[in-house]
Amino acid sequence: MKRIGIIVKREEPATVRAIRELIKLFQGKDVKFFIESEAAAALKMKGYSRKSIPSRSDIIIVFGGDGTVLSAARHIGDRGIPVLGINMGGLGFITELRKNEVRKNINMIFSDDCCYEERIMLLADVYRGRKRIIQHNALNDVVLNKSALARMFNLDIDINKQHVTTFRLDGLIISSPTGSTAHSLSAGGPILYPTLETFLMTPICPHSLTSRPIVLPDTFTIDIHVRDGDDVYLTLDGQEGFPLKVKDRIRVRKADYKIKFLVLRDRDYFKLLRTKLKWGE
Repeated sequence: MKRIGIIVKREEPATVRAIRELIKLFQGKDVKFFIESEAAAALKMKGYSRKSIPSRSDIIIVFGGDGTVLSAARHIGDRGIPVLGINMGGLGFITELRKNEVRKNINMIFSDDCCYEERIMLLADVYRGRKRIIQHNALNDVVLNKSALARMFNLDIDINKQHVTTFRLDGLIISSPTGSTAHSLSAGGPILYPTLETFLMTPICPHSLTSRPIVLPDTFTIDIHVRDGDDVYLTLDGQEGFPLKVKDRIRVRKADYKIKFLVLRDRDYFKLLRTKLKWGE
């Protein structure tokens, strides 16, 4: 862990102070930092683009919230670099430490007790005719929805080349276990333990009340055909968007790589759920 990449939500005073404190904690250690450009400028250090940092790093430390971690994970892709998320405020389902816990726990990345958990990622291909026109990865979810007007549209769904149904709905979410506590949860989907090797298909406001979320093995492939509808969009982790056309086919499957998150050995996921979802004692 000699090359440490640092990705940040935005350059702001609290984040700059946290990074400066982190650098002080590593004084005397044989490490080199690759810091995202805006924060690096505030620190008067050489900066790097978010896209270039994973290829230079042995570990990525993310200062921000879940959205910044999602972006970092998509950029890491198949490199197998572990990620440590430091929550600078907000919900923080997939960040490991709060900013006031860094000093006590940061040496874990050099410790033999350091451990990580792997999470599946999704891969979405869009085909127009016989040609694949884009491919994107996602950690949380792949979503088809309307860009503006809330009119329903029709999607034909095939799983493992077997026809399942035609949904008439406002949108469709294909979620990883990590993303089950995100958009899918607000649409009525279940919570999946984040290291499960499954994924989840959740319709958004379907026309039929019997259309329910389906949990699938992650060895399955989902093919989605856009039967009709204007201004239908594909979004990845709520951050990347692509306009779709009628007759486009979207194939969603598990990526052949996983993202690695550094975790504390005494991490309690159910305590996290109680806290973030306000379940009570």
